[in-house]
Amino acid sequence: MTEIRDRAAVVTGGGHGIGRVLALELAKEGAAVAVADILLENAESVAAEISEAGGQAVALECDVCERDSIADMKHEAQRAFGPITLLVANAGATSFQRLTDMSDADVDWILHVNLMGTIHSIQAFLPDMIAGGQGGHLVATASMAGILPAWVPLHAPYSAAKLGIVGFMMNLGIELGEHGIKTTTYCPGGVATGLSTNNERYRPTRFGGPGPGPIPIPKNFIHENMKLLEPEAIAPMVVRAIRNDRQLVFDHADQRQVWLDTYQKPVLDAFDVVAREESQSQSSLL
Repeated sequence: MTEIRDRAAVVTGGGHGIGRVLALELAKEGAAVAVADILLENAESVAAEISEAGGQAVALECDVCERDSIADMKHEAQRAFGPITLLVANAGATSFQRLTDMSDADVDWILHVNLMGTIHSIQAFLPDMIAGGQGGHLVATASMAGILPAWVPLHAPYSAAKLGIVGFMMNLGIELGEHGIKTTTYCPGGVATGLSTNNERYRPTRFGGPGPGPIPIPKNFIHENMKLLEPEAIAPMVVRAIRNDRQLVFDHADQRQVWLDTYQKPVLDAFDVVAREESQSQSSLL
């Protein structure tokens, strides 16, 4: 199990949405939290909430697309709280467009924030976790779009990035076992984070932003009978998963059948096809 109390934690994308509630929940559980966000004023607001509730927090500016920015944030977090043994790589961005309508900057932004931002953040903190010899825990926010690529239309680069996070974290967990460092990947479904409506505010100029306003959301973004959760509802379940060293975390049990129908079935069908072809090939040799 991962004890959260008295740990020093960093939460990227911690100034709003899922990152905000995870930072608050970790502080409630006794962690000292460095709230990192590309908009410093958002991080400061969350850090103030933590401090007012009696917790320890510091607000730090960080653009996860920039390795130097992550390195600076790491230095400041360590200066405030000492060794960081709990990292939540949560920063994300999204867009709903046909790939043919997306600019190179659109695609680069989605991939850099979601996938490379997660990898860069973990690369920055992991060596010190290993060297410290006290174990640790790495958490990454992926998405149901990562395990259900057909879940939401007009989402190809985002789905690619989130699927990449799932694979990255599950593979990384294998090599970290000997160091006592655990991994948890959270795959949110329908959560009212504001990511879809205000994430253009966080888009750096080099990626073509900030944008003019909210991005359009497909009418079928929230599936029939799927409840849209408030961020406050998911924070305790993610923290429980961290405490219990669970590798994957979902927040919508009703998506199990969707996964079976739209992901598992095509995969099993593909295995059945190759099995038949191998059998036919062997028979032709007799």
